[in-house]
Amino acid sequence: MAGQMEKMTMSDGAEIGVYHAQPEGERRGGLVLVQEIFGITDHIRDLVDDYAADGYEVLAPALFDREHPGFEAGYDGEGLARGVELARQLHPFDLSLADVQTCVDALAPKGPVFVVGYCYGGSVAWFAATRMNNVAAASGYYGSLIPGAAGEVPKVPVILHFGRFDTGIPMDGVEKVIAADHPNATVHIYEAGHGFNSDRRKDYHESSADLAKERTLELFEANAR
Repeated sequence: MAGQMEKMTMSDGAEIGVYHAQPEGERRGGLVLVQEIFGITDHIRDLVDDYAADGYEVLAPALFDREHPGFEAGYDGEGLARGVELARQLHPFDLSLADVQTCVDALAPKGPVFVVGYCYGGSVAWFAATRMNNVAAASGYYGSLIPGAAGEVPKVPVILHFGRFDTGIPMDGVEKVIAADHPNATVHIYEAGHGFNSDRRKDYHESSADLAKERTLELFEANAR
């Protein structure tokens, strides 16, 4: 079973695309999966479908639809440049948080809701744990904004995944997150670079990706309520 793109109205009245997949077998909970800066790519859709196969109903909002409808870029220089422009200049980060909250709230009546995010979405996942409502637990992969927000206190359990060789997120920043010593936060460091979870990227590290996924599913299962 594969998901499909649907339209959903956000809190500001905007209608954006959301890739939606229904769970296979017994429903374990709801999940909001938050994109990288490259949009709702085939990789993101595959991740959604994989989590649906694990028993989760998944929503992945196309966060940049207001500025660039249907944005889906490759990892090359042009795609990267446009993704950075959207994420850092054109699209308000707080709007991404609001859109994820809308998706969380849409799933919440059916049971526990979790958040997982990658790169840009990894930062969103951290703030889902520290700021959002109706989130049971969150898992954030290599979010570059997390070290600068290490002082925020997670309200729910959150695990964070960083690559030791990630040149965009130096280890001294990761050490700040570890030093904050939040009881609800666990930091995992992998012998890998940025984007290690994506088999479309040069830094893909299969064993790290597998372990991070295993830890993420364990977190969700432990916090299903």
